[in-house]
Amino acid sequence: MNAEELIETVRSDSETALSRLGSSKSLYADTQGEMEPDEVLAAAATAEHHAAETYGTWAESEDGDVAAAFHETASEEREHYETVVGELETHEPGETPAIQSYLQDLDGTVERLGGFIGRTLAAEKSKTQITGFFVGDADPQTAELFRSMNDDLDVQLARAGERLKAECETETDWERAREAATGAIQAAYDAYTDQLESMGVNPKPVC
Repeated sequence: MNAEELIETVRSDSETALSRLGSSKSLYADTQGEMEPDEVLAAAATAEHHAAETYGTWAESEDGDVAAAFHETASEEREHYETVVGELETHEPGETPAIQSYLQDLDGTVERLGGFIGRTLAAEKSKTQITGFFVGDADPQTAELFRSMNDDLDVQLARAGERLKAECETETDWERAREAATGAIQAAYDAYTDQLESMGVNPKPVC
């Protein structure tokens, strides 16, 4: 396996979860049903804050190019956070999202890089949905902010792939990375499902 194959495998394995994490119901869950611009921005800011915290912690406990990759990603996420908070009067980060709790429990370098990929794929879905929200809200400027952040995720995905190429020496290593990536997405999906069900909303689409 290589990085490109791993990413496509994770996308395929988690197709349903990623699809639903990219739906309007996911945004509804993140805002606890308060789909107003400030609530959407606050939820996004919380996600960026905790992502920066996770990657910053990883950077401090890794070495060399892996540490540098996590440090660069943490800086990007802090910049994202500051950008989103700039659209709000005040912001106090909410509870740690389930996906970040999952990532923070990963110890091995290969597992962390896999989790990095899983989080990035899930975040792509979230950013796309938020961009669409602000397009629909007739706020093209804010939509463009999130579109730009989504472009950064493409860079992050490539960065994670490059590090995995260097760190994975066996098929077992690639499998550990794959499991961590799908586990991260599943953690986000489980939280999405639990939140909607607690609100009396069916998390599955109605056909």
